[in-house]
Amino acid sequence: MDTPAGSIDEVLHEFFAQRMAEAPSARIAGLYAPIADLVLRGGKRLRARFVLLGWRGTGAPLTPGVLGAAAVVELLHACALIHDDVMDGSATRRGAPAVHRVFGEQHRRAGWFGRDEQFGMSAAITAGDLCLVWADQLLRGCGLPEQAVSRARPVFDDMRALTMQGQYLDLLTQAEGEASVAAALEVARAKTAACTTTGPARFGAALAGASAELLAGYGAYGDALGVAFQLRDDLLGAFGDPAATGKPSGDDLRDGKRTVLLAEAVARLTRPDARRLATLLSQGTDQAVAELRALLIACGAKDSVERRIGRLGAVALRSAESLPLADESVRAELIHLVHAVTGHSTGTAAAPQPPSVTLPREA
Repeated sequence: MDTPAGSIDEVLHEFFAQRMAEAPSARIAGLYAPIADLVLRGGKRLRARFVLLGWRGTGAPLTPGVLGAAAVVELLHACALIHDDVMDGSATRRGAPAVHRVFGEQHRRAGWFGRDEQFGMSAAITAGDLCLVWADQLLRGCGLPEQAVSRARPVFDDMRALTMQGQYLDLLTQAEGEASVAAALEVARAKTAACTTTGPARFGAALAGASAELLAGYGAYGDALGVAFQLRDDLLGAFGDPAATGKPSGDDLRDGKRTVLLAEAVARLTRPDARRLATLLSQGTDQAVAELRALLIACGAKDSVERRIGRLGAVALRSAESLPLADESVRAELIHLVHAVTGHSTGTAAAPQPPSVTLPREA
């Protein structure tokens, strides 16, 4: 993401170059390297963009300091991705092996003691925790005045806590086999809106000393858009093109992920079809995924999720239009992001976007 003050990627490259240079040993550098590869390999810097939009909405000019603060949320996101892939047993992330798979393969190649899968998961948990530590370090050293950082600290802490709550709710929903739309939406609000849209926008605004009215407005906008973003991600997880998503197609269906999409199907199916759904989810095969897709379309679950995305998009648009912004270009970007999320195709690469963001599957 390029800005007049530089780029988020430049901040992240410099940050990881310093970490690697300061690694106390080659063994510790081996912990750092997969994290750096994940963060620098890709991602659309959407969260960082929301930090900058939150900041700019107050009329504050972009500076190298706020770029550093925006890069902080990319480290928080890296923590969530690494841990999420462990929890879900995902094989890939951003078109390459997930971090726990990287560590597991190192163990296997080296012929170390114990099980390579266990080492990989344990090392990845450590790596995710390290990202949280690094996020704090980067925020303290981002170059913004201490007063600005202190002012935004409560929002930053809330963003981290809500993200972890969302991770737990995701695990709990899977373990319980909870199939209600309400439970799936609760996960989406806590896990996605908190760290993707609402949290970053409010964080950027708080850093700049935004009014309570603007912070509340960003909250209303971000909550609606964040849930819509997660629902779009769910559709991509079920129907998406791997070339666009960077993950195997149908993974969520193969894993029986308790998404709003699946919950909508459960609410619509007759008893025989519900039993068929449960059987297909238990199989986890490519053939089962193909049948599940057909079932989700036939029962109207896919269309229902699309309509819900549209309703959430309308809420986000109304919120964006009423925000007390000091920079009207920010309003245009916020509105465009709503259209990008709500109008995105589930089967192909992202629709054309203005400079600095595209919206493929969550990465």
